[in-house]
Amino acid sequence: MLSLAEEERDIVSAADVIELLGSETTARSVVRNLVRKGWLTRLVGGRYMVLPPSHGPENLGENNVIALASAAVEPSYVGWWSAAAFHGMTTQRPRLTTVAVLKPRDAVAIEGHPVRFVHLPSRKFFGFTTFEIYDRTAQLSTPSKTAVDCVDRPSLAGGPSEVARIIFSASRTVNPADLVTDALQMGSRSMLQRLGFLIDLVGWDFPEVDRSQLRQAVPLSMRSVFGRKERQPDDIGYVSEWGLFVHATRSDLLADVPRLKRGDH
Repeated sequence: MLSLAEEERDIVSAADVIELLGSETTARSVVRNLVRKGWLTRLVGGRYMVLPPSHGPENLGENNVIALASAAVEPSYVGWWSAAAFHGMTTQRPRLTTVAVLKPRDAVAIEGHPVRFVHLPSRKFFGFTTFEIYDRTAQLSTPSKTAVDCVDRPSLAGGPSEVARIIFSASRTVNPADLVTDALQMGSRSMLQRLGFLIDLVGWDFPEVDRSQLRQAVPLSMRSVFGRKERQPDDIGYVSEWGLFVHATRSDLLADVPRLKRGDH
């Protein structure tokens, strides 16, 4: 552990320990003991997070869920609802941590925390950076990319009402030009329709030049659905500006948006 600390290693693999000790049998025994004593936290695929000696003689493991999830796979980033919570874009604290990856992986539990890996195509795998969280570093989506990812996959962000809350929060903190840049790079026209509609819904004072970029990227003949599978009588219905069928009521979508109530802007 002192050797790893001197090398300032946060993450170590079984192969690293074998190289350090020179014996696979010894290394695997040492790893098991260090995991049992709480000095290493098992991630996935033979990867471990190092708990440094500075944590004290009675090391009880790592409780930094975002850091654990971020370190499990490389490359990756924590996104969607988990990132929205970190950036203060929602008051919810999702139990499941969601991580974007480039190759499919099964969900796991790390130190008792459920982690879901979401396979993204390379064109959507961008817009993340390193943040420091309780003396650990972790890769998370930026606020603008977090907003875009949540609109792209509402099911990973608490559903349509929660996504509206996230876009409302984004309207207070995110640069519209950054949001548009990230949204256009995603290459999803249905996502652009939802984003444009939500920008209008929450009353974001969006510059016309940026709003026009979103609208022009959506063909006039394009149609998609946001909300439930089936429309109900009180739903918003068809929004011609964005070619979007909204299967949800205005009051439902704005239920968690501060200061915005039915009929208000």
